[in-house]
Amino acid sequence: MERGHIADDVRGGAVRSMPLHSETRAVRVDCTGLSHTGRVRSANEDHFVIASMRKAVEITDTNVDDRGVFSVLQVPSAHLLVVADGVGGRSGGRVASGMAVQTIVQYLSEAVGCYQRMDVNAEQEFLDHLTTAVQRSHDRIQSEFGGGGPATTVTMVTLVWPRAYFVHVGDSRAYYMRAGRLRQITQDQTMGDLMVDIGVMKEDEARKGGLFDVLASAVGGELSPSVGLVDLEPDDVLLLCTDGLTRHVEDDRIAAVLGAAPDSAAACRTLVDGALQEGGVDNITVIVARCVPE
Repeated sequence: MERGHIADDVRGGAVRSMPLHSETRAVRVDCTGLSHTGRVRSANEDHFVIASMRKAVEITDTNVDDRGVFSVLQVPSAHLLVVADGVGGRSGGRVASGMAVQTIVQYLSEAVGCYQRMDVNAEQEFLDHLTTAVQRSHDRIQSEFGGGGPATTVTMVTLVWPRAYFVHVGDSRAYYMRAGRLRQITQDQTMGDLMVDIGVMKEDEARKGGLFDVLASAVGGELSPSVGLVDLEPDDVLLLCTDGLTRHVEDDRIAAVLGAAPDSAAACRTLVDGALQEGGVDNITVIVARCVPE
């Protein structure tokens, strides 16, 4: 598994501004999500959402010679991708993940203009809005259930071409693939990862203790979101998924599927089928977004 360059863009919780591409090729975002209960669980505690946010004036006809004067009105759309994996029991976990997704979409719909006029000076403010959306979902879950109740992972990517901004909590994951190479751009927030990272335990010791199955950060629990960004290129592919996929399907196989699938829907079906064929012991949720050059 290869980590992306996200850590280089984050310093002390703040995003280090990076120059946006002066020229970018237009892309069409081909995006699909799919969720399955799996072969063992009786209920699906995962939720996902894909949304396109746009606030613009569309010129349908004019006799103005230079239509370029209206370009200032044509702001880009932002694509919002979220996966959430509930924990805390069949009913509680499902409620928590659904509540998180609903609250995030509601908050960002109220702040839909926050991604417009995007430049490097506004990136920290933009990520603050995204982080606030996750915080709102955390506050709502805690208000509903109190401390020690159900919780959920949240992995959220907002694509404002050519940049993908993420806020991540828990052990669901986000990847991007470029030229056949799959890079993980989130880091699992489990007690096992934490103990290994700070040098308290070796990986095999943490695994024997089951610590990779215990969340160190969760929406509704102990919340410690990570944030960052990555610059994308035409033909790149984004993948968001819950651990029901990654516990069964290795990164090499994921990359092969993403590279061979004719579209995002086919990639989702093949990935979910692969996890089911290997046992499907958990709920499985995937979102695939392909940046197709136009």
